[in-house]
Amino acid sequence: MTSIKRMKGLSISRPIIYGNSATPLHGKKVGDSDHTHRWTISVRGVNNEDISYFVRKVAFKLHDTYENPNRVIEKPPFEVTETGWGEFDIIIKIHFNPVSGEKPLTLYHHLKLHPYEEDGLGNPWPKQKPVTSYSYDEIVFNEPIDTFYNLLQENQTCNIPLKKTPHHQFSLQAEQEEAERIEKAIKSTSQEIAKHRERCKRLEAELSAK
Repeated sequence: MTSIKRMKGLSISRPIIYGNSATPLHGKKVGDSDHTHRWTISVRGVNNEDISYFVRKVAFKLHDTYENPNRVIEKPPFEVTETGWGEFDIIIKIHFNPVSGEKPLTLYHHLKLHPYEEDGLGNPWPKQKPVTSYSYDEIVFNEPIDTFYNLLQENQTCNIPLKKTPHHQFSLQAEQEEAERIEKAIKSTSQEIAKHRERCKRLEAELSAK
């Protein structure tokens, strides 16, 4: 019996992107259905690189109204394309290469069909422009089995780029900009709280003086 050796004190990660894109059917009906959009839910590498060396299969749990709502994809691309009219939560379960000894990872994604926003320039969302909703995540393997660790080392992956481009929603630049927006919002909120506290103190002092 082969003994299992774990890499004590070590961790290794692999980045993934998961989410969906959706386009309207523009009045075209699928059969006799009332579906309004075609959408694709997927799990992929940062640059669409092959992740099947560490991902064995991906299971997508759709809404129960779909025929066969449990879709299991055992080879890349790990994605499901469907049509529909409503938004709902999709459960994504990633099963890893058996040599990893790792339990499946469960993620949740809310299917997005409508933009609920302008195009960024203050104009209505273009009818032909797909709606996208993707998340970036890094799967961390803590103290992995040595054979799996070696497999990951042999298959180096792409990391998010330094600068954002039209083809890369996620980048270190976008991450920094988001951190700066959050910091600015926290500062603004703290200032507003301080103003309201001072106003309350003045009002309390005025009431006490009467």
